[in-house]
Amino acid sequence: MTTTHLLYLHGFRSSPQSAKARQMAAHVAQHHPGVTFWCPQLPPSPREAMALVAQGVTTWPGAAMGVIGSSLGGFYASWVAQHKGCPSVMLNPAVHPARDLARYIGEQTAWHDPAERFYFRPEYIDELRALDTACMPPAAPELAIIAQGDEVLDWREMVARYPKAQQIVQEGGEHALANFSDYLPRVTAFLRLA
Repeated sequence: MTTTHLLYLHGFRSSPQSAKARQMAAHVAQHHPGVTFWCPQLPPSPREAMALVAQGVTTWPGAAMGVIGSSLGGFYASWVAQHKGCPSVMLNPAVHPARDLARYIGEQTAWHDPAERFYFRPEYIDELRALDTACMPPAAPELAIIAQGDEVLDWREMVARYPKAQQIVQEGGEHALANFSDYLPRVTAFLRLA
């Protein structure tokens, strides 16, 4: 089965304007023009973010869709994969966001537009806990691309969180995964984009 629908989920404080999201969109448009690609702007509330995504992919065929998520988007991608039974690709995924994002409660600025502000509320921590799928076996194949040089998240926690995933563990690198374009062939082959 080939993938005809691809969802990309950005990370915390990020947007569809992230370098990886734009690279993925351009790659799909150029090499897989028949694939439906969607990278929504996710609201700060994890519950609202996944409600938006769930509604957006309601009619997507689980067996013919894939999801890619970066950082917090990787955490979300695991939730989507569980609910749709689809393959997932995690890029430096957040594995304990309820723990790690607790210190960000309060007003935040958007990464790609510092003039844009949002409020990260205390109740979002419980919303993140409710979305955690770490205790469930993967519903479909997983690929995790992890940089040992990630300055935001601990690469060892990422490796431990996805024991059944195909893993690419890169020496060095950084949280933004600046060399993501190097992995595009592997990602598209793994997802079997139509």
